[in-house]
Amino acid sequence: MNTPKSIAKNLLEVYLSGNWTASNLKSQLEDVSWKEATTQIANCNTIATLVYHMTYYITAVKGVLNGGPLNAKDEYSFDHPPIQNEQDWKNFLAGVYEEVESFAAMVSKLPEETMWNTFVDDKYGNYYRNLQGIVEHCHYHLGQIAIIKKMLKESAS
Repeated sequence: MNTPKSIAKNLLEVYLSGNWTASNLKSQLEDVSWKEATTQIANCNTIATLVYHMTYYITAVKGVLNGGPLNAKDEYSFDHPPIQNEQDWKNFLAGVYEEVESFAAMVSKLPEETMWNTFVDDKYGNYYRNLQGIVEHCHYHLGQIAIIKKMLKESAS
């Protein structure tokens, strides 16, 4: 088993194409307008905020894989750029999908032994824990997005 390739595949599936849950981010967002993506329901995060939050950690870990420091703070992980029209939303999503594809390509090329090395600092555990954690984190928020989308669509009808 090639652990890095498996994790990269799972990440691409949760974002872009079918997986065992029969849902993925791209298909969930195909019919979501920029207004829906930026509309808050009750005290839930918006869809746009959740998409940004999911990808924030991918960008941070990608920096580490590129040889940089871990440059992430939870307090900034919900601060997406302004989305003020449909083009902003489409550009935002295109950037997200590009980031995920680039990150998955990097992950798939990691040596197996790297997966069991410490990730940045002992407190973060190993690479496997962090990379697999990103996949799990994405599934968690994908479920939230699906529910929020359903609530938005029902409230509009």
